[in-house]
Amino acid sequence: MDTSLSVSAWHELLCMFLPAFTAAGQPLFVNLLTGWVLATGRRTISGIVPFAGPQGQHSHDAHHYFLRAAWWFPDSVWRRWAEFAIARWAPSGRVPLDLDDTLFHKSGRQVAGAGWWRDAVRSTGTRTVHALGLNLAVLTLRVQPPWGGEPLGLPINLRLHRKDGPGLLKLALEMLQEVAAWLPPRQFSLCADGFYAPLAGRELPRTVFTSRLRRDAALYELPPARRAGQRGRPRTRGARLPAPQATAAHVQHWEKVTVMERGRARQRWLYARQVLWYQVCGSRPVLLVIVRDPAGKEPDDFFFTTEVTAAPRTVPETTAGRWSIEDTFRNVKQCLGGEEPQTWKGAGPERAAMLGFLLYGLVWGWYLLSTRHPSLSACATQYAGKSHPSFQDALYALRRGLWRARIFRGSEAPFVPAKKVRLLIAALAACA
Repeated sequence: MDTSLSVSAWHELLCMFLPAFTAAGQPLFVNLLTGWVLATGRRTISGIVPFAGPQGQHSHDAHHYFLRAAWWFPDSVWRRWAEFAIARWAPSGRVPLDLDDTLFHKSGRQVAGAGWWRDAVRSTGTRTVHALGLNLAVLTLRVQPPWGGEPLGLPINLRLHRKDGPGLLKLALEMLQEVAAWLPPRQFSLCADGFYAPLAGRELPRTVFTSRLRRDAALYELPPARRAGQRGRPRTRGARLPAPQATAAHVQHWEKVTVMERGRARQRWLYARQVLWYQVCGSRPVLLVIVRDPAGKEPDDFFFTTEVTAAPRTVPETTAGRWSIEDTFRNVKQCLGGEEPQTWKGAGPERAAMLGFLLYGLVWGWYLLSTRHPSLSACATQYAGKSHPSFQDALYALRRGLWRARIFRGSEAPFVPAKKVRLLIAALAACA
């Protein structure tokens, strides 16, 4: 791997954000994110600082203050990253976005912005588990990688849901409106789970919305056309329809299609029709799509989209790709230690969570850009036999390049055998 090229590509990404910070905060931002990547233990601030700068120019207090009270705003950082990422990986057509929320576990008596929330990972259908933490609403850009397979979810905006603040639906709408304001000419395609289905009844800016439909949803036919000379107020809805689950039980003619779900071709039966979900969408029609497994092993799925002219097969493909945001949550927590920074006061907890998600997008962004340079060969996986690189492979490749540049800075010919150099760098890169 060309070390100078890999390190320069990483620093070019970080330098893109420098205008969003003061002169004193710029080196702290660069060192903090680089140290976050190189840290070999828990990603607490104290665990990151020893790796943040080779000379130790800044103290622990400076990094804590940078997160807690320094003069910078996450919105300006997100805008720079969103504009860059969308221009690079979604330059034309509709911008594919995914939306969901997650819980960052925290401990302590006073953590700014934290509260007791339902833990979706540990809760079941019969048992609800609550935990103390930060409830984060995240908007991601769905990117199809050049190696195929499952798409990637690059975070481009984030909001902290507070107990005494706006709800998740309002925060989601704010994020989407903000991104639409950053990119006025672009159209968007938003996908979210069933909790966010009421967004279909909101005024989403230049956005097509796709989500799950309740199995017991109250659906209606479209209002009938008015007759010539008919008096009275126009009808807002037609006759009541059976619930989606009851409709699926009586469908006689299914459309047999091949659907691409997360990079895999699957056979599915589809049934689609326009309906009114009056309680949620008002008089705006939506396209109901029922998806059935021909083998009968999986239960029927019920989806809808506000684009009533869409091809039905694109709806299950869109909703299947939403799993990329779940991978984002898992990798930020498990691979980057996004929950571990110990900052409790002021804007510290929210900013630390925001930097964790931003770092995830930057690591994938660096890896995707590196595949354009044959000398980097970053697309190779960490283990032989893997067909597609994972986030761990991207992180390993970045750590390997940064460690080599840091250890042998200013020395083109190290005084140790090349084989030992490779083993040392590989060991450091694997200590994540």
